[in-house]
Amino acid sequence: MSRVQARLRPAAREDVLSEVRYYRREAGVVVAQRLRDVIQAALEQLEQQPSIGSPNLGATLQVQGLRTWRLDGFPLSIWYFPRGDHLDVVRLVGHRQDAYAVQLLLESDP
Repeated sequence: MSRVQARLRPAAREDVLSEVRYYRREAGVVVAQRLRDVIQAALEQLEQQPSIGSPNLGATLQVQGLRTWRLDGFPLSIWYFPRGDHLDVVRLVGHRQDAYAVQLLLESDP
């Protein structure tokens, strides 16, 4: 499969901004920058290999095609759908968040 481009939905963009702001406030600029770098590296890896994310949560939530990818060093996962011509990034989710509640948000976000 050739490289595809990641497209972040508005909710995913807001998730990223919110998490970076949180880490900047709580842990400092260096940690916040590291989070941005880790997110960017993860997206680049997913763009090259869209099918490497886990389908387990999608199966559990009965959301066909949903995959997740854990970020290195942070308790966060990227939730996305491989769409063939692009990577549809729907959320950046904290591991302590309620997956079923986030699923409801997924269903309401086009």
